[in-house]
Amino acid sequence: MQQTNNINFFSDYLVSSLHLAVPLAFAALGGLFSEKSGVLNIALEGMLLTGAFTSAATTFYTGNVWFGVLATLIAGGLVGLLHAFLSVTLRVDQLVSGLAINLVAAGLTSFLSRLVFSGGSTQHILGIKPIIVPGLASIPLIGPLLFQQDILVYLLFIFFFLTTYILFHTSPGLTLRAVGEYPKAVDAAGVSVYQVRYLAVVVSGCFAALGGAYLTLAQVQYFAEGMSAGKGFIAIAALIFGKWHPIGTGLACLLFGATEALQLRIQTLNAGIPYQFLIMLPYVTAMLALVGLAGKSTPPAALGIPYLKENRERD
Repeated sequence: MQQTNNINFFSDYLVSSLHLAVPLAFAALGGLFSEKSGVLNIALEGMLLTGAFTSAATTFYTGNVWFGVLATLIAGGLVGLLHAFLSVTLRVDQLVSGLAINLVAAGLTSFLSRLVFSGGSTQHILGIKPIIVPGLASIPLIGPLLFQQDILVYLLFIFFFLTTYILFHTSPGLTLRAVGEYPKAVDAAGVSVYQVRYLAVVVSGCFAALGGAYLTLAQVQYFAEGMSAGKGFIAIAALIFGKWHPIGTGLACLLFGATEALQLRIQTLNAGIPYQFLIMLPYVTAMLALVGLAGKSTPPAALGIPYLKENRERD
C-alpha cells in the first residue's frame, strides 16, 4: 500500500510539473523564433496575458473553446505584429517596446475583464478536456504523464520537434538563423531581413498567446487579472538557460515547472515555511540558472540590434 501511494504521489508530481511547464514552453518557443531572427522579445509576458484573456472572453461569449483558441492565435499574432512594427520598422529600442507591450497588456486585460465578466474576473468557462488513450493511460507513471493529456500538450511536443527540424535541417530555418547572426549577408543574398523578422515575431506572438490559452482553457478554466504572474520572464530565462535551442529550452521549462510544482507541494505539508518564500522558489531557480550560465550562453550575434538596410549605388 505504501509503495502504491508513493508511486501515485510521484506520478501526480510529474503530471503537475508538466502542466506547469506547458505555458512556459509555449512562450519560450515563441521567444525562440523571435530571438533567432535577432528581435529581442521581452513582450512574452504581455503576449501570454493577451492570449489568456482572449481565449477566456471568446470562449465565454461563444461557448466554444476552439473559437477561443483561434481568437488567441489572431490576438497573439497582432501583438507580435505590433512588436515587429515598433522594433523592425520604427527601430524603437526592443527592450522598451517589449516592456511597453507588457504594461499595456496588463492594464488593458484588467480593464476589459471587468467589462466582459460583469465586474469579476473569475467567471467559470468551458475547458479543453484531456484525451484518454485506452490501455496506455493505465500504465503506472508513464500513462498519466503521456496518455492523459489534452490536445495542446500533444501539439506542444510536436511543435518542439518540428521547430528543431525546421531550424537545423531546412532552408527557411537556415535563413532565420542567418538573419539573427549575419543580417547583412542575408540582405546581400537578396532575402528581405525585414520580412523574415516580421514573420518570426508574429509567429512568436501566436505561440506565446497559446501559452496563455492553456492557462485559462486547460489549467484553471477562468481568467484572473495578472494571471501570467511573471511566466513570460521565466520563459525568457528558460530560453537563455536552454542556449536558444528548442530541446534545451524545453528541458529548462520542465525544470522550472518541476520547481513550481515542488513549492506547491511543500505548502501543503505545513512545514512552517512562510508561503511567500515558497512562491519565490521558481524565480530564484531561474536567477540561479542564469547566474550559473554567465559567459557560457551565447545569444544570436544580431539580437537586439535594429537592422538598417544600406542604400546601394546604382550602376
